[in-house]
Amino acid sequence: MNIKQLEVLRTLLATGSTIATAKTMGLSQSGVSRLLQQLEADLSMSLFVRDKGRLIPTPEALLLARDAETILLAVDRMSGHAEDLRSGAAGPEIVRVGLPSSMWEHFAPAMLADYISDFPGVRIETFFETTTAINKLVEQRVIDFGFLRMEGESGPGIEVERVATGESVCVVPKDHPLAKLEEITVRNLRDVPLILIGRQRPNRMALDQTFRRAGVKQIVKIETHTNSSACSYVAHGLGVTIISSFYANLYRHLPVVHRPFVPRATQEFGLARAVGTPLSIAAHALSDALKRQIRLSQKDI
Repeated sequence: MNIKQLEVLRTLLATGSTIATAKTMGLSQSGVSRLLQQLEADLSMSLFVRDKGRLIPTPEALLLARDAETILLAVDRMSGHAEDLRSGAAGPEIVRVGLPSSMWEHFAPAMLADYISDFPGVRIETFFETTTAINKLVEQRVIDFGFLRMEGESGPGIEVERVATGESVCVVPKDHPLAKLEEITVRNLRDVPLILIGRQRPNRMALDQTFRRAGVKQIVKIETHTNSSACSYVAHGLGVTIISSFYANLYRHLPVVHRPFVPRATQEFGLARAVGTPLSIAAHALSDALKRQIRLSQKDI
């Protein structure tokens, strides 16, 4: 027994003939007769009496039609629900995403505005954390997925899809003498006030090592913990910073310029999610919105 057979039963009861049923369902008359015969065989009973070309339903057919209608209504509801999930009219109660703290100001609002226009029925929860914290949130399945800087091996049970790259740049005020250079070396930063990201991070430790190898003492004016604050401090003339071009490009609206930092270093960024846990349609659509916003934020560089 299948859904098409039940639809034939319902339509036959409504129209009274195989010809009208075939026209209504977009089938051939022989196709309708075959489906009815299959249903009767599956149920081991006759549902219609053939009388001079007419089909007269048996009492059993009328009783079973109620069950058929209940099943078909449930199928219609399921199809409608599936369509709502595909279109974004409905979805999981909430989608959770982890983002670096530097993305809260402009990137995240633009991403969510893009997403919500297509998925108005979904509630989103954003977690702004460090790469280490986002890894842990993904591993513990607190969030559906997270955007992070790829630093060595991912945590156990985590898979990461690379979605962006960057290279180290020096961010300086537009009117700073260093802005006239095509690239900036460690030695160019001798006696220059620096704004650096917190020293516990792997990229900061690598940067410190670069200065030591060059024999240049750092003049650290400000230590901070977000790329956004570092760029803002630069814009206010408090010093210069060295960050990934990926993050520097998010703050091009500030009165600053970026110059390649030598020795060059590259960074990779990815979307992390738990292994063996497929994303829902709504969560997958949010990851797509994040990728679109990445392309917009990094274009025309």
